[in-house]
Amino acid sequence: MHIRTTTSRHRVPLGPRLGVIALVAACLAPVTPAVADPSATPSDLRRQLETLVRAPGGPPGVIAVLRDGERTRVVRTGVAELGTDRAPDIDDHMRIASTAKAFSGAVALSLVNMGDLRLDDTIGSRLPRLPRAWHAVTLRQLLNHTSGLPDYIESPEFLAEVREDPRRRFDSRRLLDYGADEPLRFRPGARYAYSNSDNIAVALMAEAVTRTPYERLLDELVYRHLGLRRTSLPQGYEMPEPYLHGYDGTEDVSEALSMSGVWASGGIVSTPADLTRFVRGYAGGALYGDRVVREQRRWVNGASQPAGPGRNEAGLGIFRYTTRCGTVLGHTGNLPGYTQLIAATPDGRRSLTFSSTTQINEGLKPELLSRMRAVQEDFVCALLRGKR
Repeated sequence: MHIRTTTSRHRVPLGPRLGVIALVAACLAPVTPAVADPSATPSDLRRQLETLVRAPGGPPGVIAVLRDGERTRVVRTGVAELGTDRAPDIDDHMRIASTAKAFSGAVALSLVNMGDLRLDDTIGSRLPRLPRAWHAVTLRQLLNHTSGLPDYIESPEFLAEVREDPRRRFDSRRLLDYGADEPLRFRPGARYAYSNSDNIAVALMAEAVTRTPYERLLDELVYRHLGLRRTSLPQGYEMPEPYLHGYDGTEDVSEALSMSGVWASGGIVSTPADLTRFVRGYAGGALYGDRVVREQRRWVNGASQPAGPGRNEAGLGIFRYTTRCGTVLGHTGNLPGYTQLIAATPDGRRSLTFSSTTQINEGLKPELLSRMRAVQEDFVCALLRGKR
C-alpha cells in the first residue's frame, strides 16, 4: 500500500511530494546474503553499516545495539540529523513502526497469562460492535495474522483522509470502521496475511476485558516490568527530544504523520536502549509463564514486514528468524523515515536492535532491503558467535 501526501511543518517544510509512504510492504522471499562472514569483527560490522548509508537511497544514520548478558556493543554510522555531526545515540527517540505490534502482543499475552483473556476468545465475544462477518476471528488468529481481516489502511476513505491532512487526529479506537464493509480476505485460520487491523483489534480486546485504556495497559504490563523509561504511545505527530530524524531522501519526515492513525499497530516512540530491554524480556518470556510462551511459539509460515533476516515464520506477536548462524525471535517495522529490527535469542540473553533513519521495504527499495537483510544476518551471526 502506498500513500502520497503533502503537508507543511514548523521544522523542515515538505516539498510538493512527501514521497511514497508505505505503512505495509509486500512480503519479501528469503534472499542470499550479499555479505556472509560469520567471523565479522566490530570494524567489519561498522563498514557494513557504512555501505548501507552510502548506498543509493540509503539512510542518513544507522545504529545497532548488540547485547550479550551484561556486555553491550553499539555500532553506528552516519548522523542523527542531516546538517549536523551528531551521531545516532542509544537514548535518541525514534518511531518504532510495526515493532509496536510486539508490544500489543506483550499486553495481550500478559492478560492471557493472568486469565483475563483466552487465545480462543473471539471478536464476537469481546467486540460485538465490529462487523458480524468478523465475529469468529480469535485472539490467536489476530496475533499470528491468520485472521483474514481486511487491512484498514488500505481503505480508500482512510487513504484519502491521510493525503488530505497527514497530521489529522484520528479516533484510534474507531480505526477499524475503515474497511468495516469489506469481507474477510479468507476463512479465519486458513492462511497467513499481514494486516494492521489485527493489532488494533488486539488492543481493543485488551481494553474491553480490563476496562482500561491501552496506553495504561502498556505502562502497567510492559514498561514498568521491563524498565522502559523513554517509551510512549503518542497521539500526535511531534517527537520528543532528542530524536533520530527520519528521512525520505534528504527530506525530514520525522513529524510528517499523526500516530493516531496507526496507534497499537505502529505508533509507539522508543529508543534503541529501551527496545533492547524490551526485546530481551519479550522474546525471553519474562512477562508470562511457560504455558503462554509455548503457545506464542507455535509457528506458521509468514514474514514480518519488511522481512527480517533469514527464513521468517510467524508466532503470536513475534517472528522467528532462522539464519545461517542460528535462530532469533523478534519483529520488524517500517514507516516514513524509519526501519526497525528487534531480535533476541529464545532465552533473551543475547539481543540485537537495528535502527535506520529511512523507510526500507520491498515496495520502495527492494535492492536496499536485500542488502540490509544481508547485513542484519551478519549482525545476528556476530551476536550468536560472540564476535564482538
